[in-house]
Amino acid sequence: MQDRCLAGPGAKTAPRERSGRAGHTRHMNDIVHNTSASRFETRVDGLLCVADYRVRGDIMIMPHTEVPAALRGHGIAAALVAAALDWARAHKLKVDPRCSYVASYMRRHSETQDLMAA
Repeated sequence: MQDRCLAGPGAKTAPRERSGRAGHTRHMNDIVHNTSASRFETRVDGLLCVADYRVRGDIMIMPHTEVPAALRGHGIAAALVAAALDWARAHKLKVDPRCSYVASYMRRHSETQDLMAA
């Protein structure tokens, strides 16, 4: 089962252009909540980008994000993590950011601090 989301449950995102290094534009598809794989994902220029999670009780554990090297620096991981955190908030889950990128994202975005698992 897949949900398209970014801003919360049931919200849909439109494909968007991301301006990257050296003026190249990347086309990012909708972010999809792939519940059967327990991840948020999108394809950019045909390449799969993911933010994995698993839920244990009322904790969303985020162990891994992956964006291919050629796509890094375009805000794709940030968009995936934002979608995952929005979903966690909508489902009243706390987040255990085991992935260093997710932990860094949460430190940089004070509005996510209330989601941090103790």
